[in-house]
Formats: sequence, C-alpha cells, structure tokens
Amino acid sequence: MDSLFGNLGIVGLAVALTVLLLVGIKGGGKVKPLGWWPCLILGMLAGSAYAAAGGIFKLVPDLVGAGLDVAQGIVPGVTMPAIALTLAIVILFKKLDTKQVALLGVVFWYAASGAGGIWSTVSESIANLGQQVA
Repeated sequence: MDSLFGNLGIVGLAVALTVLLLVGIKGGGKVKPLGWWPCLILGMLAGSAYAAAGGIFKLVPDLVGAGLDVAQGIVPGVTMPAIALTLAIVILFKKLDTKQVALLGVVFWYAASGAGGIWSTVSESIANLGQQVA
C-alpha cells in the first residue's frame, strides 16, 4: 500500500476538496480555519477536480464557462487571457474573505486554463497534481 486512503479517485478528490473548503473555511474544530493562500490553491485544485470528475461536478465548469461567455458578450473582443488577468488582479488587490477567494480560485482556474501561455501551464500543472493525488 503506497497511499493513505488507497484509490481515492478523481470524484473522491472532488468531494473531499469540496468538503474541505466548506468546513475548513469557517473552522471551529481542532484545526485552525484555512487561510487566504490555502483557500486560493484549494479552490484551484477543486476546479481542476470538478473538470476531471464530470457527472454532477460538471455543473460547476458549465456554470463558470457560461459566466465567462457572458463576460465576453458584454465586452466584445475581450480575450480569455484578459479575463484571467482581471480575475488575478481582483484576487490579489481586493480585500476578499476566504470564501470569496476559494470561489474566485475555481473561476480563475477555468479562465486560466483557456488563456494559453503561462496561465494554461499553471492550470495544467494543477490539473496534473489533481490527477496524481487522485
């Protein structure tokens, strides 16, 4: 046996990350609540897991994709890299609580994965990490 939980699987990883974000943000147990950076990274990992898991988790990528399409419809000619950069600016410079950071991490992951360049490289690395953990 070479892992703690055996074969977790990508759906299991998506469920576990969702629960971790839901209960970890508020905290209250023996472990401290999740901080800003863990929420951002876990949100991005959750987005990667949702995309790979499919099924009911496909609702999240579909919803985010529709939202990104609406943004491109509102501002004709805006590219996916521009949306990803805009989201990164909002995440880094706006005062956000950990719930907002986790949610924007999921949205940012989808924008980054469609942006190309370094954005998609980071996104692919997160997706690969998610597959390896699963």
